[in-house]
Amino acid sequence: MFDIRKIQEQVIYRSVKSARNDETAKKIVYGKDELAATEDNPTWVKSTMKRLENHFDKSAVSEIRRHCQCGYGMDEKLKLVKELVELSSNMEEFGNLDKAKAAGLFCENGELYLQFSFCPCPMLVDVDRLDTDTWCQCTTGYSKVLFEKAFECKVDVELLKSIKMGDAICLMKIIPQGNIWK
Repeated sequence: MFDIRKIQEQVIYRSVKSARNDETAKKIVYGKDELAATEDNPTWVKSTMKRLENHFDKSAVSEIRRHCQCGYGMDEKLKLVKELVELSSNMEEFGNLDKAKAAGLFCENGELYLQFSFCPCPMLVDVDRLDTDTWCQCTTGYSKVLFEKAFECKVDVELLKSIKMGDAICLMKIIPQGNIWK
């Protein structure tokens, strides 16, 4: 059975352990005296992010969360983005393809954006609203991995809007650091 909570516990644990140590990772993921195990998913998401924010500065928090992406459905999305690259010769063409638009991609003033009209994170289904964008940074990590593989260059991803933060859409800017069409 696919248990997204267990997967998220594992990826957050590994990311925090890599940034600091095993003890800090346990405190953040499982809480004091491991009481987080009794929390439902929405409570766990919020309390885990609060513990993370209390242990690290904003920059470190974002970096840790970017490394928490689960990779769910990556192969299918990678195949699509590579296909879009093959069908285009520049960013404008890429963003204007019907398949790109259907996937939430678009190009505006030569810049690439990815948007969702729903929150794509299965862990946030029952979360009404987040106080910070900390949890959402994992989707920037997911998008970074996806587009770096597809574009074969470094990519920066900037979170601009989040439905769970009260915006009407989730929106990211995808910023390739190299030449995609050689």
